[in-house]
Amino acid sequence: MWPYVLAVLLGLFLLRRWHRERQTVPGLSEKHVLITGCDSGFGNLLARQLDARGLRVLAACLTEAGAAQLRAATSNRLQTVLLDVTSSKNIADVTAWVRERVGDRGLWGLVNNAGIAIPTAPNEWLTKEDFVKVLDVNLVGLVEVTLSLLPLVRRARGRVVNVASVMGRVSFFGGGYCLSKYGVEAFSDSLR
Repeated sequence: MWPYVLAVLLGLFLLRRWHRERQTVPGLSEKHVLITGCDSGFGNLLARQLDARGLRVLAACLTEAGAAQLRAATSNRLQTVLLDVTSSKNIADVTAWVRERVGDRGLWGLVNNAGIAIPTAPNEWLTKEDFVKVLDVNLVGLVEVTLSLLPLVRRARGRVVNVASVMGRVSFFGGGYCLSKYGVEAFSDSLR
């Protein structure tokens, strides 16, 4: 009896997987996605992958060198912009830049990936300024970018993806990084 049940469950699992893999999103070439933190790491890799799939990627980099390197490795659909998530004026300027590019279609995706991990150490080794430096980038910047672009995301009935970390739940080491990632989880829950 059990072998039959397992065979049926395995068959259903494979059928579901096959069905999900065949689904596609229509009109990818007309959809815009903004990704922060594209100089290197996950943001850079995601920008390249989404560009290769045909989306219109708006890649926000902290440095001109990172932006130039990304432009050289991607198609002309990908556009870069310099963004320091700790600067309210820069966020407002980038929001206007994004609005010009997406027009009435809105922003189909916002990926908040920008972040820093250093300084990280046991709490008693850190100063208040160490905490503030990490929180300004990883949490406060993420919140401000999201709130600035949320009307464009709503217009496209898009999605916000906030990059957090397991360190948000594993805070035994301390520091602003763990605190900020836990905050990102809480902010993401409030957006839902």
